Parts: sequence; C-alpha cells; structure tokens
Amino acid sequence: MFAGVHKIFALPRLRAFARDESGASIIVIGLSLPVIIGAMALAAELSYWQQHHRALQNAADAAAIAAATNNGSNYASEAKAVATLYGFHDGTGHVQVTVASSATAPGCTANCYSVTISDAVPLYLSSVIGYQGNTAIGNQRGTTLTASAVATVNPAYSYCVLALAGSGAQGITSNGAPKADLQGCNTMSNTGATCHGHNLNANVGDAAGTDDGCGIQQNSNAPTVSDPYAGHAANIPADSCNGTYPQEPAKKKDPPLPADNQWSGSMNLGTGTVVVCGDQQLVGNTVLNNTVVVIENGQLDTNGYTLQGSNLTIVFSGANNASYQHIPSGGGTIDISAPTSGDWSGVAIYQDPSLTTNVDISAAGNSPTWDITGLVYLPHSSVTFSGAVNKSSNGTECFVIVVDNITINGTGSIFAHDNNCSATGLTMPRGGSRGTLVN
Repeated sequence: MFAGVHKIFALPRLRAFARDESGASIIVIGLSLPVIIGAMALAAELSYWQQHHRALQNAADAAAIAAATNNGSNYASEAKAVATLYGFHDGTGHVQVTVASSATAPGCTANCYSVTISDAVPLYLSSVIGYQGNTAIGNQRGTTLTASAVATVNPAYSYCVLALAGSGAQGITSNGAPKADLQGCNTMSNTGATCHGHNLNANVGDAAGTDDGCGIQQNSNAPTVSDPYAGHAANIPADSCNGTYPQEPAKKKDPPLPADNQWSGSMNLGTGTVVVCGDQQLVGNTVLNNTVVVIENGQLDTNGYTLQGSNLTIVFSGANNASYQHIPSGGGTIDISAPTSGDWSGVAIYQDPSLTTNVDISAAGNSPTWDITGLVYLPHSSVTFSGAVNKSSNGTECFVIVVDNITINGTGSIFAHDNNCSATGLTMPRGGSRGTLVN
C-alpha cells in the first residue's frame, strides 16, 4: 500500500521537475564557455596580429621607398635605417629585414627595390583553442608575421634652374624676395640653396647640400646633377677672326665699331654656323633667323633695341682675357626661340664652358629683357636674376637656365607652368631619385 502511495506522490513531482527550466542557462553557459573564451581569445589575438602586421607593412613600405629614392650603392643600409625608425631593427629580437634590388619584381618592371620585414610575436589566449603558432620564442610559442613592399625609381624632376656650383659657391640664393615667382619651375643646386622671405613659388627645390626655404617642396641632400650640355662645345667651330676682335668704344676718341659689327633691320649673316668677331651692337631693331651665331671674344649689346629671331642660337666663345666680355648686355629685349633640331636643338644662348673670365651677368632678364624659348647656358657665370622671363613671340613656353650660381631678386619671375620643352627639341636637366611604391 505504501509503495502505491509513494508512486502517486512521485509522479507529479517528476512531471514538475521535467517542466522546470530553472538553471538551464547555467548548463548552456557551462557547455558554451570554452567556445566563448576561445573565440574572445582568438579575436583579441587576431586584433593584435593585425595591428602588428600593419606596423610591419608601414615600415616595409617606407623602407622600400627609401631604398628606391637612394638608388645608390648603400640602398640597403638606407632601407634598414628607415625600418629601424619604425621600430624594426634588423637582427634585434626576432626582427629580420631583407632588402634587395633587381631588374624586376612583383608589380615592377625596372629599377625595383624590395623589402621584407618579419617579426615573431608570442601567443597568449589563442593557445586555449589549441593554436600552437609556427615558431618558438624562448619557452613560449609564437607566430611569425611578415610584410613585403616593392618600390621603383620614378622619373626624376626636371629643372628649369640648375646651379652647377663648380666654383663651390652656394648655388641658389634669394634674399627677401616676396615677389619672386618661379611658378611651375623646379630648381636644383649642386651645393646649398637659401631663400629668405619667400620660397620662390618653385614647385620643388632640390639641393645637394641644405635647401633652406627654396621651393614649395624642399629637398636637401639630393644627388648632384652633372652638366648635361657641356658636350655642345664640340659644335663650336674654330676661331676664324685672325686675332682681330673689335670692341665698343670705351672713350669718345676710340674708333667706333666696324659697320659689320653693328646690327639693324633684317639681317642675313649666312646659313649654318657663322663666326663673328668682337663686340656686336644693335643700332636698331634687328631680325635674325635660322642661324647659329658664334661671337668670338665679344659681347652682344642690345643697346636699347630688340633682337628678334627664330631658330636662332647665340654662342659666346673665345679666350679668358680680361679685355673681352662674353655676355648679352644693354637695355632692350632679346626675343628669340632656339632651333628645334640639329646640333643646337633647344639652345638659345650658350657660353663656351671653357670661358671663366668676364662671364658674370648682373641684371639677367632685365638688361636686356629676356623673351626666350629654350636654354640659356652660363656654366661658370654668377648671375643676378632680376627680370621676368616670358616665352619668345616666335616660340612656345620653355625656359631653362644653367649657371654656376644665381641670386634671385624680388622681381625675378619664370612662368613655366605650361612648360613645353620637349616640343622645342630641348631635353631638360634631370636629377635625383624618387621612389614610388608599386606593390
């Protein structure tokens, strides 16, 4: 009897227990907890790995660009130094920085520089789910993270102002020049460049030494640029003046220049390359086209008039004699465009690089005014640039000046933003190495 009573009372309790869900979540949580902890651990670990890999990638990108920009024999040390700045010192701890230069690389077809940086990081919570990594860090397991980058040497800047600075002088100087405007122009000095009061509004200012304020973008320690136009001197014919070089009268009693040395009107000196002797002076507005004029031991004095010409090159040559000037001088205007083909392609004015005496110009672009399409080559000249350079009335917009050193005054202007030198037959000076990330 008692057994039957017990069954009667036990059945409802069993049914109630079966329907009671109190504490069920504890069981579910208990069963799920390892999975939840593992997922949280893996998420935290992955977040850390991702952050560390991003740091590795940033370092690799910067190091590859540095190697390509260096583009020299010590490119590897340059890249590793940059990686160190990002906190990844080659050989320290588990950091390895590998730098290579090759003709081709992924995403790169020439002048390729690749950097790979690896580092091992310890495992923490991810081991809860059984991940053991791929390396050992002391007594602890770890995983190796790797980042790679490839950069190439992009085309270097073209310069419309190049200071060769063979004399050792500071190549580019500007003192208090708030109005100077070299819009669209890049400048290069093979020594230093200092611009006080204004950056000249040049797009890029490069200097092999220190660039102090020149250019909207300023780069110091740029590679020097060799003289790209010295070889044109081989095209200068032999002196045929037989030692006679008439000079402008220094005194009233001095004889005037011969008639052949006085230019006016539409002139025809001959075709090809023509040698004239001594000073040449304009006595009226002059038109001279389609020739190369070599002035032996003399200056070109515009004398307040305009020299206009197309397909015209003026060459100054002769001896390093204190009696002779080898420059354009006088008031007036030089309005000329260079030839677009031949030995003197793109060259408007050229000083023989063997000349080092009486080659300086104190008021370039102002006395006379320069409206020039092409190259003005003054490799040993100290030039004070005061005026504005506009394109020739017969040419497109292209102007390049090569000097020993140049001082740019407040009114100095070169508007080269539509520079079209390739159409004039002139290859502009180029220099520097600029790394560009490609992969």
